[in-house]
Amino acid sequence: MIALGVVLLVLGLIFSVPIMTYIGVVALVIGAVFWILGAVGHAVGGRRVWY
Repeated sequence: MIALGVVLLVLGLIFSVPIMTYIGVVALVIGAVFWILGAVGHAVGGRRVWY
């Protein structure tokens, strides 16, 4: 999710597409939240470990 957010953010900035930039930021933030929750030991989406 973090990689997808970074890619969308960069492409949105390069091609000047505001909605793509916005979706990239949202995906980046959600990915960071999931990563932090997983790092502290909370189950994310019903799973404790993501492969």
